[in-house]
Amino acid sequence: MRLFGYARVSTSQQSLALQIKALKDAKVRKNRIFTDKTSGGSAGERQGLELLKVKVEKEDVILVTKLDRLGRDTADMINLIKEFDSLGVAVRFLDDGISTEGTMGKMVVTILSAVAEAERARILERTNEGRLEAKAKGVKFGRKRSIDRDKVIRLYEEGIGATAISKQLRIGRSTVYKILDEE
Repeated sequence: MRLFGYARVSTSQQSLALQIKALKDAKVRKNRIFTDKTSGGSAGERQGLELLKVKVEKEDVILVTKLDRLGRDTADMINLIKEFDSLGVAVRFLDDGISTEGTMGKMVVTILSAVAEAERARILERTNEGRLEAKAKGVKFGRKRSIDRDKVIRLYEEGIGATAISKQLRIGRSTVYKILDEE
């Protein structure tokens, strides 16, 4: 039996250091720790996870600090666990004290992954509610407009065509039409 580790953070600005330390403390060798800096929802884009899948063999154990570090989507989590199980590889979650070894372990992981997905949905819901509240208070989202919309309208009213306006202001003709349609 060999120990492998997997650590993931959602953005490149976050640090993997705490997860890697926990894996090393659990006796995972440095060269057997695989990492990703990407969202849990995008399993296909996790190169560290893909490489880990290639390296593990029957009777190996993969250590992950927390359930949501492997993935947040229930279907993806279950598929990963099934994939590792079909290889004869167990997954243990250090902070949760859960292992996929045995029938009960698989049942608990399925339930916890559903809870993690529900939490993610609640976070998105709260974020959207906050965004709607901010919009109602007049907060503007997105980048600042860089095109002088009044100038586009003024030039058009002076009889200059959309093509000439787009060349003069170095913007797309479709942008000119979009501004004119908004007015």
